[in-house]
Amino acid sequence: MTALRVGTRGSALALAQTRQVADSLAKASGLDVELVTITTHGDTTTESLSQLGGTGVFTSALRDALLRGEIDVAVHSLKDLPTAEHPDIVLAAVPKRADARDVLCARDGLVLGTLPEGARVGTGSPRRMAQLKSVRADLDVVDIRGNIDTRLGRVFDAVDDDRRLDAIVLAAAGLGRLGRADAATQHLELSDWPTAPGQGALALETRREKDASPEGRALAKALDAVNHATTRANVAAERGVLAGLEAGCAAPLGTTALVEDGLLFLTATVYKPDGSQRLTSSHAASLEGNGQAALLEAAKDASQRVVDELLAAGAAELAPLNGATRGGDAR
Repeated sequence: MTALRVGTRGSALALAQTRQVADSLAKASGLDVELVTITTHGDTTTESLSQLGGTGVFTSALRDALLRGEIDVAVHSLKDLPTAEHPDIVLAAVPKRADARDVLCARDGLVLGTLPEGARVGTGSPRRMAQLKSVRADLDVVDIRGNIDTRLGRVFDAVDDDRRLDAIVLAAAGLGRLGRADAATQHLELSDWPTAPGQGALALETRREKDASPEGRALAKALDAVNHATTRANVAAERGVLAGLEAGCAAPLGTTALVEDGLLFLTATVYKPDGSQRLTSSHAASLEGNGQAALLEAAKDASQRVVDELLAAGAAELAPLNGATRGGDAR
């Protein structure tokens, strides 16, 4: 390879986060890096994200380009990545996670508790919809689409009453990567407001077949360098719940995992879509050994116990849990 070709979606957020990855790969490999922009089905459809269905609406086109040899690495938001393993593609690296929290971006510096009764709050995520309703049943939760700037514009710039919103809920990581963190008026803590499996993390995929050339070996070394073992274990635990519950974009599911004091802690909450009920399970798994393998084994153990407990408690009857190969929740 004359240059390392890194595939990305063309949104401002995707380009911003991929440039960060590309710089790290270039530094670690010594190779020149070229960004290749690819349009996905999720970028072009006007359908509500909660109703899209199918598999990997934000990832399939990137994976196709990878398999055709048009790119060498595909960069995804990890919460978009299908949980089912691909026979010809490998998750080669997960860089250190950014802030996994959601944030509220509201007019006049408001927070959830001070929004007026009946305030219009926008999100495209069934999870966030359920969480908003569970906290404030009086809110008018509006299903929205669009990039981050478009969504923020509906709060801070809209003049049309039909489009104006009092607030929106977004991922803190996305705002930070775009330099818009100042738009947040409240950070929603993970202990009360768990987020999508893998939120805030990125996934770097390559072809499963090894490239034995000097450039291929340099890329493999660079991927090892940018991989963050703890992040990879945490998101594996969270996505293990997503897969075990056969949950997808239509499932109001929040998860949080962290490694501390030799244990991997995992909590998952399934919400009834109208926010009126929830089920939560928390488990910890000890790290038996060192390195990535021990971390991933703990992640598998914790996620299986959480899944078993949630299903036994009636999670499948509480919320729509189907389509395990889909990615996580909407933007």
